[in-house]
Amino acid sequence: MKKYLIIFFVLLSISIQINAQSVSSQPDPAIKQMVEEVSAQNLETIVRKLASFETRHSLSTTKSATKGIGAARNWVESEFKKYAQASNGRLQVVQDPYILEPDGRRVTRRVEMRNVMATLKGTNPNDTRVFIISGHLDSRNTDIMDSTGRAPGANDDASGVAIVMELARIMAKKEFPCTIVFVAVQGEEQGLLGAKHLADRAKKENWNITGMITNDIIGNSLSDETNIRDNTHVRVFSEGVPAYETEEMTKLRKSIFSENDSPSRQFARYIKEAGEKYVDQMQVELIYRSDRFLRGGDHTPFSQNGFTAVRMTEMNENFQQQHQNVRTENGIQYGDLPEFVDYQYLKKNAAVNLATLASLALAPSAPEQVGIVTSNLTNKTTLKWQASAVGEKPAGYYVLMRETHSPVWTKKVFVNSTETTLPYSKDNFLFAVQAVDAEGHESLPVIPAPVR
Repeated sequence: MKKYLIIFFVLLSISIQINAQSVSSQPDPAIKQMVEEVSAQNLETIVRKLASFETRHSLSTTKSATKGIGAARNWVESEFKKYAQASNGRLQVVQDPYILEPDGRRVTRRVEMRNVMATLKGTNPNDTRVFIISGHLDSRNTDIMDSTGRAPGANDDASGVAIVMELARIMAKKEFPCTIVFVAVQGEEQGLLGAKHLADRAKKENWNITGMITNDIIGNSLSDETNIRDNTHVRVFSEGVPAYETEEMTKLRKSIFSENDSPSRQFARYIKEAGEKYVDQMQVELIYRSDRFLRGGDHTPFSQNGFTAVRMTEMNENFQQQHQNVRTENGIQYGDLPEFVDYQYLKKNAAVNLATLASLALAPSAPEQVGIVTSNLTNKTTLKWQASAVGEKPAGYYVLMRETHSPVWTKKVFVNSTETTLPYSKDNFLFAVQAVDAEGHESLPVIPAPVR
């Protein structure tokens, strides 16, 4: 009997080892290498160059080669084209124009605005997923209609554009099965106009946007008033109830009590896991709000069009440098100047973005038709789903679990089928399912809907 028990445990050990090796849980060396390539010096060079255009107000000059929004757009385009040389033709760079008529508010004349886009085409024609990362190119003074005064916009939002550009430089040299769009949008300060144009275009053209991140005001680590200095935390804002929620979606949300489990919330949790996995001394704070009070961001038009979108922003803002004319008063320097950006902190925030995008772009598509069986009274939970028809077939799936009061997923169970029963009550836990490949790249999680 003892002999058979030994054989049994040996076989069980081998089985566990094989199962554990089927999906890697270690950081991907390729992603780690990309993260390590992020350069604080490059980020600072970009921020200082953008600030050197004096103003990037959306209604500023487009005729000068050294000043105004036109010169800034052209410079970003030229830098993207430099990065494209290492992409074997996969990084396509354009200025995407759109015409705005006077609106009686922040657009006083008919004007052509342009988003500067670098699109890294995926290598798998069957993988239609699109990921977007953005920052806004325009800047402003205290008077939102001041289109000629000095408005360097170093942190708001040259810092976000610098992240977009640095990621384009690094990722253009790599291959991903799906498409990544790096974009510097115009018109944010005039009412999220460039983001709205792009989101509306994406909806009209049926882009399969799986996730969108906007980086806005993300390079400062010292707050005014409180004097808190913190370069180890970054905020991710995500909506709870989706802005585009339909009546059918409302009924489903109420039936499963998923106010804290919108697609954007799942995306935010993913950013936290990926960012903290690859970036040392960095904690991603999940802010369960769409945005800050009295403020708005370029993720909003995407949310309103039904896409999964979030905003990343520094932990503690300095309002002496935001939306302020450059000046000195009572010994205090006001204005959004490059010297107030913490470039080592900006580097870590760029790395969080890169780890997230690379992990998602390399992962399989999320499972579809994810359901939780509710036909019987039971203390077990049965989940069923289907493999996505988009992209490569996954190596398996993770079933995620957390208690109903937990803000993040706390347990993962690997399965290699599309159905599983777990010894946990669906009344006491929340569940989700994500696809995973052999290298451990995980898709976004999908919350199950009740099925009978």
